Amino acid sequence: MSVNVEHDPFTALNLPQAVFAQALKLLERIRRAHNTDELWCASDRAEGFVLGLETVKALNAASIEGLYVAFENAATARRLEQEQ
Repeated sequence: MSVNVEHDPFTALNLPQAVFAQALKLLERIRRAHNTDELWCASDRAEGFVLGLETVKALNAASIEGLYVAFENAATARRLEQEQ
């Protein structure tokens, strides 16, 4: 899976490399969802990833919020593209 690092919303969050890499993969799954079911699945997976990080307190609150917002924005954008 090719990830376009230029258009990632995570750079400003200063995430650990492993978290950053996984977040980019999840973001790409959202952006490439072919239909509503794939989009919901990808969005749920991304939200679960962030919930896991939040649960184990792996990141600060601002980074957690930034991840939630980035995934939600990507899902909303993809949903709007699919509606056209």
